[in-house]
Amino acid sequence: MGRKGSPRSPQAEGGPRAASPPSPLWALPEELLLLICSYLDAQALGRLAQVCRRLRFLSGRDLLWRRIARGCLNSGFTQLGTDLAAGIPVKERVKVSQNWRHGRCRRETVLKWKCNLMPWMELDDEYLYLSQAENIQAYPLCPEGTGLQRHPQAIFSGHQEDVCRFVLVNSHIVSGGGDGSVVLHKIHGSYSVKFSAHEQEVNCVDFQGGLIVSGSRDRTAKVWSLSAGRVGQCLHTVQTEDRVWSIAISPLLSGQLLTCLGTDFHRGAGVLDVFYETPSLLLSCGYDTYIRYWDIRTSTRKCVQEWEEPHDSALYCIRSDKNHMIASGSSYYGVVRLWDKRQTQCLQSFHLSSPTSSPVYCLRFSTTHLYAALASALHALDFTAP
Repeated sequence: MGRKGSPRSPQAEGGPRAASPPSPLWALPEELLLLICSYLDAQALGRLAQVCRRLRFLSGRDLLWRRIARGCLNSGFTQLGTDLAAGIPVKERVKVSQNWRHGRCRRETVLKWKCNLMPWMELDDEYLYLSQAENIQAYPLCPEGTGLQRHPQAIFSGHQEDVCRFVLVNSHIVSGGGDGSVVLHKIHGSYSVKFSAHEQEVNCVDFQGGLIVSGSRDRTAKVWSLSAGRVGQCLHTVQTEDRVWSIAISPLLSGQLLTCLGTDFHRGAGVLDVFYETPSLLLSCGYDTYIRYWDIRTSTRKCVQEWEEPHDSALYCIRSDKNHMIASGSSYYGVVRLWDKRQTQCLQSFHLSSPTSSPVYCLRFSTTHLYAALASALHALDFTAP
């Protein structure tokens, strides 16, 4: 009696392959699939993308990564949810954000100059504007966010002495100089205005809505008109007890001096930089080594949060991503620090000055690069290529 064999499959007999039953997952509407995926974290979404092409496409949608990105450092989203880098896929920004958090970057000295200066910078989507002595030079950014071109495309002049600070607002550059003057340039045109503003050097300026504000070593802050027929006319003068190192106009542009922030500072604890995140929230830093976070809706006498520079250095400059990350520049050894507002200690430090010590006079950053201006060089940190 013969042995019974196991039944043979249709494929073994040469018959047609049995079709696999369709996955019930694909029967769901795309909106429901996105809702299910919205509960996944970044690691789970990455694993889901490896299953098949369809899930790879689905798991890469900006809609899924936006929630994750809002909790990341410098992902291009403000605290209010505004997307400041809409042209870059959100998933890619989340990846780069991990490099910011862990300090993974490629360092490069992109510009050098012979004389020690106190440079200032502004950054937009196309150019980095850098003050060098009495001029402001515009350096084009390389396409695809790959860095900075080494030769300026435009030069803005007008001061007889070094530019102290300048701002870039609505395609206009407003600068204050050591000659006591304020100069306004229209970037895309030949229009410029210059007027004498202070008896001594203009340490700081801001510009918004047809008004310029300036602060000087002569212990005054002034408000200037740019209205037709009144250009360069002083509208208001604020007398101060000491030289004015930093100044900023509220985004609300109320046109009034609202209040003085803080009351318990030691004499000499001057504020060297101020940055508005919203009309109500602003950051300040200065000689007393503290970064302070103010909410003028709750109190103008005491800040809501503060962070201390760990090496007791004065802080020359500060910027934030208007969400979780703060970047600061120290007065010694060219130290740039990254801070997470949700933590009390410094997150990352980068020592850029070697072998001589130089302050970080100014810093600016995008979602991919950080630029720091020291006394004799401009440094770049590229967080896309650790």
